[in-house]
Amino acid sequence: MVEIRFHGRGGQGTVVASKILADAIAKEGNWVQAYPEFGVERRGSPVVAFIRIDNRPIYDKSRIYEPDSVVVVDPTLVEAIDITDGLKPGGTIVINSDRRPEDFPFHGKFKVRTINATEIAVKHKLGGLAAPIVNTAIAGAVIKILGLAQLGSLAAAIREGIPIKPDDNVKAAEEAYAKA
Repeated sequence: MVEIRFHGRGGQGTVVASKILADAIAKEGNWVQAYPEFGVERRGSPVVAFIRIDNRPIYDKSRIYEPDSVVVVDPTLVEAIDITDGLKPGGTIVINSDRRPEDFPFHGKFKVRTINATEIAVKHKLGGLAAPIVNTAIAGAVIKILGLAQLGSLAAAIREGIPIKPDDNVKAAEEAYAKA
């Protein structure tokens, strides 16, 4: 079983990113769960979402305490919380950032990969300049970095699950996939 934890802030599309990733993974015949955990449900508040992936039915419905990978949608959370809490030794951290992986203090202990999903979202006019919606860009990078699904499966999941600007969202995912 593969377990992934997402960290973001309300309004960035963190929960939607986990959902479309789960849909893409399911299209390839895997069993998958995707679910959020909310605190105070308001824009800008920290949000955590989870995905479990297996090749057989998944019965565990608990929170994920020891993920294989962590995805950080909002890079300010790297300084605000311990994103590595419970991450398995040698686990992968994918961060939406314009910084290099070596710039993060946990590089070396974990595999760190970065993608500037914010820049990609702004380029494709997803959300506004002050609050770009980076979910599809981060999803494109995550499927490539973690080897979770084919780009075509993700494109289909985006078209089915994102009613606003589906073509622009697919283009953002494709660009992030290419840059990851």
